[in-house]
Amino acid sequence: QLQLVESGGGSVQSGGSLRLSCGTSAYSIRNDCMAWFRQAPGKEREWVATIQRGDIVAYTDPVKGRFAISRDTDKNSLNLQMVGLTPEDSGMYYCAAADGRWYCGPQTQYTYWGQGTQVTVSS
Repeated sequence: QLQLVESGGGSVQSGGSLRLSCGTSAYSIRNDCMAWFRQAPGKEREWVATIQRGDIVAYTDPVKGRFAISRDTDKNSLNLQMVGLTPEDSGMYYCAAADGRWYCGPQTQYTYWGQGTQVTVSS
């Protein structure tokens, strides 16, 4: 059973930056398609970004140009660098892995999920 452990969340002011990390296994970080999702209070969980085989990345429109998803194979970590944060970015952020899949997207049935890390952006 793969465990995903997110970290790096916190409270920042509008315009601030955070870097989220998701610890995973050496196999998963090299072979699985992985993603970040977020969920604000009272709202449905929404897809934020994916990184696929060949490091092909994709982002939801509201975060394009501000967020960057990446893999760190030395640390077995999936990262999400976030800059220019706004209160609309607040929520619980989750990483997810699609076991054995090279390609994935917003509608993929992800196999594993982390417990989440909270991001709060104040105006």
